[in-house]
Amino acid sequence: MVAPYLFATAILLIGLYAIVARRNLVKIIVGVVLTEYATNLFLVLLGYRERGIPPILSEEMSSEAFAARSVDPLPQALTVTSIVIGLGITALLVALALRLYEKYGTLDESEIRKLRG
Repeated sequence: MVAPYLFATAILLIGLYAIVARRNLVKIIVGVVLTEYATNLFLVLLGYRERGIPPILSEEMSSEAFAARSVDPLPQALTVTSIVIGLGITALLVALALRLYEKYGTLDESEIRKLRG
């Protein structure tokens, strides 16, 4: 059960490396997307339960048995919200990168800083 958490951590570290160490804006955007995906995966893993049932209470099941067997719906709801927010952030970053490319003709961060105008 530790392997999915290690996978999420590895994706997060790869995304952080792309954000910090790269100078190309497209690679930085990919790093931001990878960190968002790693966060979403971690949230889903937090709500996972082995042999769990969907969080829908039926009339023939007692509330104690339901609480013991159902998965937690809160991380799922947070993940859906995070996906929508991440899509908006990604669209904003891509639009910004396109505008910077139109103005400066490059996506290299160090070249854009040199131009200053």
